[in-house]
Amino acid sequence: MMKWLRALTALVLLVSGAAVFAEGRPPVLTGIDVLVRDGFAALQGRRVGLVTNHTGVDRRGRTTARLLHEAPGVDLVALFSPEHGLHGLLDVATIADGEDAETGIRVYSLYGETRRPLPAMLEGVDTLVFDIQDIGTRFYTYISTLGLAMEAAAEHGLRFVVLDRPNPIGGDRVAGPVADPGRESFTAFHRLPVRHGMTVGELARLFRAGRVPQLDLEIVALERWRRADAFDATGLRWTNPSPNMRSLTQAFLYPGIGLLETTNLSVGRGTDTPFELFGAPWLDGVAFAATLNGLELPGVAFVPIEFTPDASKFAGERCGGVNVIVTDRARFEPVRTGVEIALALQRSYRGTWDLEAYDRLLVHAATLAAIRDGRPFAEIRADWQDALNAFRDRRAAVLLYD
Repeated sequence: MMKWLRALTALVLLVSGAAVFAEGRPPVLTGIDVLVRDGFAALQGRRVGLVTNHTGVDRRGRTTARLLHEAPGVDLVALFSPEHGLHGLLDVATIADGEDAETGIRVYSLYGETRRPLPAMLEGVDTLVFDIQDIGTRFYTYISTLGLAMEAAAEHGLRFVVLDRPNPIGGDRVAGPVADPGRESFTAFHRLPVRHGMTVGELARLFRAGRVPQLDLEIVALERWRRADAFDATGLRWTNPSPNMRSLTQAFLYPGIGLLETTNLSVGRGTDTPFELFGAPWLDGVAFAATLNGLELPGVAFVPIEFTPDASKFAGERCGGVNVIVTDRARFEPVRTGVEIALALQRSYRGTWDLEAYDRLLVHAATLAAIRDGRPFAEIRADWQDALNAFRDRRAAVLLYD
């Protein structure tokens, strides 16, 4: 019976296009795993400030903070936490400084009065280390924290070390518009496409090349990770990177569905399945799901639902909505799906759906105008290509993995 179940599971995953970790394949080693194996050689004699959260763990589940605190020859001086805090549990506008109960070390919040390390926070530090799991989307703020910490390190002559981690939605695809120049923000730190196809270590190399060429940067690279690998092919344990990012499926959906959340739609915050659905009290889920299914988008299907969020947007209100189901991950195009949904919303709910707010995460005025005008997606995507090709050239120079 067990052999039959394993065979059936393998068949389902093959049909869906999912590459999964197989028995007998050595698991991926993250940067912290490599650092531990090599006796913390990259940090010997260093006074370290660690930028991390609950995703900074080795393959045995030990926190990077604890490992560096106990490592011979390493002096862990300070901790720095990103959005959602050191333990990844907070979904609030600002987070205060604190103390890590595991190590007794001061934790400076980089999501409070400041979003970059200040001089007083860096006192006694000669090396900043970054160990946080990203999810592969431009507007996920952990990579902005990476960039701002790099700038602070460069300003103060500090060494910067990235303990690399996989891009959980794979590193072989880039998609979406490159952010407009001059519109950098905490959700658009650098001129990246929506889906960047890079690890945090590779992003650090890109940021250094474009912003802080003087930075003393070292990447403790992954071992055994391949560009096309999604997280379920790594053999690593999934840890929810943030309170509303609770599965690999949600990570794959986020580059498209996440774009909608600045508009007057719920994207499922306050439900059990954020980013797997969207809706509003004014949306007819039955009709809109039929509209979306009629587009025959690759690798995805849409099911009408009703839901009532218990928090966040429309808390306590009954919403008509759509459940977004990835049917073939190999064919699924999350950014295309998100923009096609926006086009359909503009056609069906012009004047009700808040199109202008869509640009807050999209950060691409030409695409917003094209959606306003109802242009076909093929034309919209064609307008992205010159900037995407230029990005691919910049990206190719800093990639670390095949």
